Amino acid sequence: MDIRDQLKNLFPDHQEKDFEMPQEKFVQKEPLSCKFEKKGRNGKPVTLIEGFEGNDEELKKISKKIKTTLGIGGSEKDGVIVIQGDNRDKIMKILQEMGYKTKRIGG
Repeated sequence: MDIRDQLKNLFPDHQEKDFEMPQEKFVQKEPLSCKFEKKGRNGKPVTLIEGFEGNDEELKKISKKIKTTLGIGGSEKDGVIVIQGDNRDKIMKILQEMGYKTKRIGG
């Protein structure tokens, strides 16, 4: 007789439910910064999103959401998301809808 059977004998009216521990939600401490850059990219404009504190999987999810919503290319590497073109306002709006704080850097 295991512990569950013993508990059923002690508390016959108790209904057993499957209980799952709530997952801890990650909270970003500092806002994500969106800045525009052309240097070192053969004059092509890009938007850099820096300051993400989570893991690489979450970074890829954020990057994919931005790229598919805007229909543009980009990449993520070393905690920085690089999106083609100057789309800071649109990207900041998407990030805010996802629950992240943002700040605009430059012009």
